Amino acid sequence: MCEDIMVIDEIRPDEYDRAAELWEASVRATHDFVTEADLDVFRPLVRASFGEIAQLAGLREDGRLIGFIGVEDGNVEMLFLDPSYRGRGGGSLLLEHAFTHFAATSVDVNEQNPQAVGFYEHHGFRFVSRSTHDSTGKPYPILHLTR
Repeated sequence: MCEDIMVIDEIRPDEYDRAAELWEASVRATHDFVTEADLDVFRPLVRASFGEIAQLAGLREDGRLIGFIGVEDGNVEMLFLDPSYRGRGGGSLLLEHAFTHFAATSVDVNEQNPQAVGFYEHHGFRFVSRSTHDSTGKPYPILHLTR
């Protein structure tokens, strides 16, 4: 029996729509505090960020984009995975790639997403500080972690 292998490579601009779909599916599965109105605000910001982020890598299985990570100045700005692939090691692969290839040492994570907080802590991140609002001014506390 042949197992599917996940690989990491660059995301092409023609895949930005797929990456945005992955972002939204992941947020809907893990961020139960985010409203539909919030998604309407965040959706174009996330889509536009793909062309602006310095280091962006995609996770694929059988050639299909199933997740991605983006790093800017050593900070993990985004890590999202198709919800059906959670728990299969893809997030860890992306994070290890960011450590090795992008020199990632910090991350900001929603305090209201305890699974993500636990994931990052499992990978050696530790609490540094807390902001009461996210970068768009919404009252979603952000934990600043470093490794």
